[in-house]
Amino acid sequence: MDLSLWLPLIGIPIVVMGFALRFNPLMVVTVAGLATGLAVGMDTLSLLETFGEKFMSSRQLASALLILPVIGLLERYGLKQRAQTWVASIRSATTGRILMLYFVVREASAALGLLSLGGQAQTVRPLLAPMAEAAASNLHGDLPQPLRDRIAAHAAACDNVALFFGEDIFIAFGAVLLMTAFLKENGISGVEPLMIGLWAIPTALCALVIHLFRLSRLDARIARDMQAWRLAQSALAVSAKAEVVA
Repeated sequence: MDLSLWLPLIGIPIVVMGFALRFNPLMVVTVAGLATGLAVGMDTLSLLETFGEKFMSSRQLASALLILPVIGLLERYGLKQRAQTWVASIRSATTGRILMLYFVVREASAALGLLSLGGQAQTVRPLLAPMAEAAASNLHGDLPQPLRDRIAAHAAACDNVALFFGEDIFIAFGAVLLMTAFLKENGISGVEPLMIGLWAIPTALCALVIHLFRLSRLDARIARDMQAWRLAQSALAVSAKAEVVA
């Protein structure tokens, strides 16, 4: 077995181990890239030049650097509070319904190639999670922190799942083009981006149905958790009163 053929794959176990050990993702990917470059015989100067070129040519990175400060300023001047107030004024709004609507819009927009329409930093944290939390607070009052965290986790999952399964339908998506090029390089012809996009539709529909079903049960679960929390708080209050009397 020729070891030189396997050395370029050294980045894969580094990424797996780094993520499993919960190291910083940026550090893990950087180390994996450096290790792979050195393994294929790139000199240090060429490796740094490649990193710099990819860094400067990444439009998504530049967009993130511009978007994050703007989102931070909006949050500082009350974006989260305004979103919560607006949702609280809608009587029919519930946590499950808000997340279901966002999931449908996010997956449909991703299928059309509008990948930056939503996102964790620019949409989920400042808008979606506060709106979902406000809908639950409007129905049940003040929420305990574990329940707030669960709602935020569901909001983040909505964006991740919808984007993951929706973006493969868009034929100009990078992963679709990569799969097409990889198949052609290995002698598998006749597989075009349009075909891959069409075959991604059933999977996206299944993800849509399954996740909407999970979200349809979220409101009932929130109600049960709030009832259990109130009973626990009442029990603690009675226990504390009994200790005082004793």
